[in-house]
This record gives sequence, structure tokens and C-alpha cells, in this order.
Amino acid sequence: MHQDQRAQAPLSSSDLLRFLRTGEITIKGRMPWSSNATFLVELTAAGGELTQGGSTDGESVGLERMHGVYKPGRGERPLWDFPDGLYRREVAAWELSNMLGWGLVPETVMRNGPHGEGSVQRFIDADFEQHYFTLYEDPAHHEALRTMCVFDLLINNTDRKSGHCLLGRDQHIYGIDNGLCFHPDPKIRTVIWEFGGEPIPAGLLGDIERCLEGLPGPLDPYLTHDEIDGIRRRGTYLLERAGFPEADPHGRCYPWPLV
Repeated sequence: MHQDQRAQAPLSSSDLLRFLRTGEITIKGRMPWSSNATFLVELTAAGGELTQGGSTDGESVGLERMHGVYKPGRGERPLWDFPDGLYRREVAAWELSNMLGWGLVPETVMRNGPHGEGSVQRFIDADFEQHYFTLYEDPAHHEALRTMCVFDLLINNTDRKSGHCLLGRDQHIYGIDNGLCFHPDPKIRTVIWEFGGEPIPAGLLGDIERCLEGLPGPLDPYLTHDEIDGIRRRGTYLLERAGFPEADPHGRCYPWPLV
């Protein structure tokens, strides 16, 4: 097998996390339209190639570099209703998505970088012409978008813009920009209201019930006790309601801008 073919083979999530934690970071540029400092970075394997054993042909799978999104804490704009450390919530969102088994958030870690401690997330190679409103037009995406909706209700997402839903080249839908989440008080602002009044699928409810039993688990380093209690309250509410809420026409339930 040629090296360029090996480099294209998929790595496991644990291998990608290890790469995100240990790769050498080079800043390639600042991401546009971000209110906080957000950088596109290239991660290079420290000391050579990251390998994953156990491929079917007996050879290892190699990865020398990958792109990521780096959000340093010192580049955050102060907010009146959220404490500093939004990057910790980015990591917590990945951890919770992983606990649920939903795979909505790209692999995300907390580590030091060129501008200090922050989050580093796997960059998603996506079709950037697509976003929530275009994805919703295809019923084939509705199951994934329902899952995204439940996830945002659980994490109390205050900023789920349409452009924060990405269709990866792998045809998987990802939710990015999850820093404004986990506030203990109700603050949901999202564009995903089309499923209001429908029942929440039983499989998602079962995942939530199992997840609540495992709290705080890996969330403990990133969230306060009040924020984790908020997850429990919202999860319990979703289990009891078993249905998608509808948008409050008199409330501030949509983010701005929408896309």
C-alpha cells in the first residue's frame, strides 16, 4: 500500500483525540465572522507519523497532519451572562455528545496552544453551501436534525445558528460553535423549531436516561456543579415531556443572525 493511500484511511476517534492533544500547532489564519479569536490551525504529528494498528491488511494507518480549529481563552470577548472559559464548554459539548453516543460534535480537546490554553477541535471538511435551512429541505436529514435539536435542548444552546450545522464530506451532520451552552438558566436560542409538537424518538430518550445516570463523568473538569445540575434538570424535563417543544412567539428563542 502506498503512503498517500495510507494517509487517507480513517483513524479512530481515540487516535484523532491523541493527535489533537499532542500534535504541534501552526496557525494558518483567523476564521472569518467569529466574534472571538478563532484560528484555523494545522497539527503536525510530534516526532513523525501517528499510527493506528490493526488494519485488515496487517499494515498501520498513518497520519502526518490534520487541520483543527483553535479557540484560546485569552481571545474571548467578555460576556455579561457567561463567565470566562467558553472554550471549556466547547470541550464539554463534545464530551456530552460522546456520552450520548450521538457523534454530533467533532473531536475536541483542551490544551495549550500558541495563544495559551484553549480548545482545539477537528476541522470538518464540509459543503459550506449547506446549512440547517438547506439541510432541512431534504427529509433524509430529518433524523439527524431531530437529534441535533434534542442535543441543543439538553445543553441549553443559546446560539444554534443555521451555519453551525455542517454537512461533512462524509455525509454526517455536525454541530459546531458550542461555547454558548450549559447555562443553568433557560436561555435556549436555536433555529431548529420545525419539529415542535412531535414526539421525541424513544431511542434518543433512552440515550438521555443512560447519560444522566453517568453524570458528571467526564464533564466534571469543564463545568460547574450548577451547570451539571442544569443538564440533569433539562434531561429530566425532556424525559417527562417526551416531545419537542414549540417556539415561543413572544420569547427570544431565535439567535441573530439566523445564519
